[in-house]
Amino acid sequence: MTTGLGRPERIAGLLLPLFSCPSNQSWGIGEFADVPTLARWMLRGGLRLLQLLPLNEMASGQRSPYSALTTMALDPIFIHVPDVQDFQAIGGEASLDAAMRGTLEHARASPGVDYSAVRTLKNRALRAAFRRFLDAEVAANSDRAATFGAFVTAQAWWLDDYATFRAIHQATGGQSWRHWSSGVRDRDPVALATITQEIGHEILFHQYLQWVAHQQWATARAEAGGLRIFGDFPFAAAGDSADMWAHQELFSFDGTVGAPPDAFSEHGQDWKLPVYDWPAMAAGAYDWFGRRARRASDLFDGYRVDHVVGLYRTCVFPLDGRPPHFTPASESEQAAQGDAVLRAVLDAGGEVVAEDLGIIPPFVRESLGALQVPGYKVMRWERQWDVQGAPFSDPRHYPAHSVATSGTHDTDTLATWWSDLGSDQRAAVLAIPSVHERAAQAALSPEESFVPRVRDALLEALWASGSDRVVIPAQDLFGWTDRINVPGTVDTLNWTWKLPWAVDALARQAECLDRQTTLRGWAHQHRR
Repeated sequence: MTTGLGRPERIAGLLLPLFSCPSNQSWGIGEFADVPTLARWMLRGGLRLLQLLPLNEMASGQRSPYSALTTMALDPIFIHVPDVQDFQAIGGEASLDAAMRGTLEHARASPGVDYSAVRTLKNRALRAAFRRFLDAEVAANSDRAATFGAFVTAQAWWLDDYATFRAIHQATGGQSWRHWSSGVRDRDPVALATITQEIGHEILFHQYLQWVAHQQWATARAEAGGLRIFGDFPFAAAGDSADMWAHQELFSFDGTVGAPPDAFSEHGQDWKLPVYDWPAMAAGAYDWFGRRARRASDLFDGYRVDHVVGLYRTCVFPLDGRPPHFTPASESEQAAQGDAVLRAVLDAGGEVVAEDLGIIPPFVRESLGALQVPGYKVMRWERQWDVQGAPFSDPRHYPAHSVATSGTHDTDTLATWWSDLGSDQRAAVLAIPSVHERAAQAALSPEESFVPRVRDALLEALWASGSDRVVIPAQDLFGWTDRINVPGTVDTLNWTWKLPWAVDALARQAECLDRQTTLRGWAHQHRR
């Protein structure tokens, strides 16, 4: 039977978006080339796993990595332009005009990621590099041109549709594919042949960007010193995406996807994501999910499947105003579907973990258990709800096949959570046996603010947990209050957070060196 994990290994790691960790050489955002530097700091602290957020290309004007133009392509925004051979050949950063140098200085100095500035800057620089590639490499039929051609051929199974979509998108001023001319919209072969000939140069540009991105990502992984790098497998791409345009037969057009009504939302939450045509998916043996998983396995050592319950049952908001409903309708159908989808994903290889937070029916957890796909144990939510007072569960009793954590990219930080608790709830936290032992040693009381002793008592309890995997948000590791995202809000700070230090300065920061020493001790003591 195909399963999510092979032989269990106790390991600790960090949740940190790539965009959050730029170096002093980066162009205002964390980049592929910054991963090895981060890896060296992590490994010295006994952190052997890096959990990233999605690296898929984001939709125009978006900052959220979960609003993607594609589930396949890497976002060129993460390319380290100074390392691009063609950019070096035209003079590197010295070739930038005064306006571009000003934009670069702004992007680097910005306290958060300025996506618009970074994209504008990199697009101009990479287009100049591409022109040089055509003139000096393609025209001369060079070895580099041959290597590029081999990449395009090998990745054609996803790259052709993606690059064509991006080129048409560009040619139409970002117009949704649903508003393209009917022949192109409906993928008529004659219409597609005509437009691809007209915009062939732009198609080639987007293929070039993916080639460069893949070269840099492969180099980053090779130089990461054995750090295991996990990606993120979003539940769906945006409605205006290469995936939906290229595979219209796999989607339903009479509704959108969201979350069902519950105690927190009387009418549910409509996420405006496209609805899968599950019968069509089943007819193809869920091959589309298998291909997505194959792609994820090529790029990462493992990956987190977002909103895994949506693979079993999807909450659909009909466009005609009818109440939301689940599809499939029956529990037996839901169980069979989710099991089949996950088997198609697992067959592609790579380690898989499931984001199983929120309202999860028991049969979903049973299925995940049978497939040996570990889910999450978020300390603040793990409580014995059937016991009076609902005491917190002891992390030492978490199942081995799970991921223990203090929070996610969507939650309040550990510091904020603790600060918002009343004294009685803080006392309940400190009463957790594995926390109590450390709290007693540190003479902690429920009246304590979130001082480092509180932080470390909570975190070490997770290192000591029964879970094979511990993955901690970077903010919680240091005790910061900065958030990555506030769900349900459109805020200028969402998805823009940067580390307070450049990633190539971590090794010189006293606080970071202190963290390394503590974490290394925990890793040794708790066999991680």
